[in-house]
Amino acid sequence: MYIPSGVIPAVLLPFHDDFSIDETSYRSHLRDVAAVDGVTAITTNAHASEVASCTFDEQRRVLEITMDEIGRRTPVVNGVYADGSFEAQRIARMAAQGGASALLVFPPAIYTLGQRPQMAVEHFSRIAEVTDLPLILFQYPLAGGQGYPLSTLLQIFEKVPSVCAIKDWSANPQLHERQVRLLQSLPRPVNVLTTHSAWLFSSLVLGCAGLLSGSGSVIADLQTQLFRAVTGNDLAQARLLAGRIYPTAEIFYSEPMVDMHNRMKEALVLLGKLPRAVVRPPLMKLPESEIRKIREALVQAGLLK
Repeated sequence: MYIPSGVIPAVLLPFHDDFSIDETSYRSHLRDVAAVDGVTAITTNAHASEVASCTFDEQRRVLEITMDEIGRRTPVVNGVYADGSFEAQRIARMAAQGGASALLVFPPAIYTLGQRPQMAVEHFSRIAEVTDLPLILFQYPLAGGQGYPLSTLLQIFEKVPSVCAIKDWSANPQLHERQVRLLQSLPRPVNVLTTHSAWLFSSLVLGCAGLLSGSGSVIADLQTQLFRAVTGNDLAQARLLAGRIYPTAEIFYSEPMVDMHNRMKEALVLLGKLPRAVVRPPLMKLPESEIRKIREALVQAGLLK
């Protein structure tokens, strides 16, 4: 069974001016990111690819393109973004039939009103009923209601063995370290893939098994070098790389956070890797003043002259 680890960028989804999917640019983007030395897999149909604004048929088409372009040589993680367990099953079946190597399971939005441990176990159990693909649990911050308390996580892992990793966005350094230490030392280890891209260096040194990040759509090369330096105990090199990543993290993950992937699209336009930075409503085009800041960050990172 495929076990998610290493550097896994979450790719963006380019659109035409009429908001239709720009398949040509998406293929080019996939090739560009997947070709980076050290990238171990690619994630699609997730936050970075604006999955919330994509229909089920569009998600299926995005996976088809992804598999056709890079699936023969790169594992593909497909997002399961659904508020109901039956819809999650439908997406999981589609992804399994489409050739995905693993599924990234988002928490249902209804959890913002509260959750019971049995609800989470049931949700993952139903997905596991329809596919034996490895599952990555997306761990949100506990404060928003969609994160899973540690006791709930352990129940999920016990009842649903196909959950083999978490994408950790707990946004709490203490909890993050606790999860890294505990989950990766279980009798059946569960890999922690950090998505704390705003403080990636600090997160990786805790011993994460990898990272799954939308900013990998822009800086996959820096991320793979940083992961290699951290796992190789080359602290001096890791600090230099973290210094280069810092300006991009500061601009990508500034407020409002909802625009983080919008900013990454603008960065790829500035780098000559996308023809336009169209996002679907309710997201909106960034003002020129913010695009100038993105350009400055790319220059500081040594990515743009």
